[in-house]
Amino acid sequence: MGGPLLACDEAGEPDGDALLHPAQRLRSAVRVSGRMRTASVECVAEEVPVAMVYNGISHAVMLATPADLEDFGTGFSLAEGIVARASEIHDIDTAHHVDGIEVRMRVSNRAFDALKARRRSLAGRTGCGLCGVDSLGQVSREVKPVAARPSVDEAAIHRAFVALGEGQALHALTGSVHAAAWAHADGTLFAVREDVGRHNALDKLIGAVALAGLDTAQGFAVVTSRASYEMVLKLASVGGGLLAAISAPTGLAIDLAGRTGVTLCGFVRDGRMAIYTGSRTSTATQTE
Repeated sequence: MGGPLLACDEAGEPDGDALLHPAQRLRSAVRVSGRMRTASVECVAEEVPVAMVYNGISHAVMLATPADLEDFGTGFSLAEGIVARASEIHDIDTAHHVDGIEVRMRVSNRAFDALKARRRSLAGRTGCGLCGVDSLGQVSREVKPVAARPSVDEAAIHRAFVALGEGQALHALTGSVHAAAWAHADGTLFAVREDVGRHNALDKLIGAVALAGLDTAQGFAVVTSRASYEMVLKLASVGGGLLAAISAPTGLAIDLAGRTGVTLCGFVRDGRMAIYTGSRTSTATQTE
């Protein structure tokens, strides 16, 4: 779950002599309430460049919260299809620099050869990344339909969201990070991961689940964000069968969930939800 977070008092001052967790820092601010202005020290979430480095070659750099970086590297590698399984990552460590952090991974020859081939296919493209139909066709990555058939009822999904709200330690201090959690079929949580980026939080969660050796067919993911195409793609890539989001999905996310067999739920809050694809919640939806 990462190191302990620092507890701050009502003025934002650190409690006792505790050291700041690297995921957060203290910054000066002025709180305004009506005509009242009060100097304060606020706990804010940290955001740093994190480079994913494979066999000595940097592949991608994300702005992320510097916590749970082994989970992050593992989950990113799996969700992006760089490795087929966590065991293809033979070694992983981090290197801290003045301008950011490197997550250094040594991967199998098969994975590294495939990554080099992918990098060659990306060379020379225009800067916008997805410019025109040809580029979109090359960049889009489809995944096979998922085999997972988690037996989950709607009460379990709501139970997971209640627990997620109680388990967001960094968000409670800073108010500025997303969370992703893995829930067992009964709605109890296995792990919560937080990050300034919703995709990063899901990558960290995927890594935690993989490193623990959990069967993705026996649980589901819940997220404190909208459900974008990329979020569905990441979960489907590792065989996850159900994604529940506190906010809305996008149309492209619904299309992908339908093609891959992922049950996609949105607007999960206050005892309600919308089920857009799949029928893997065991309680039938009633039409009023």
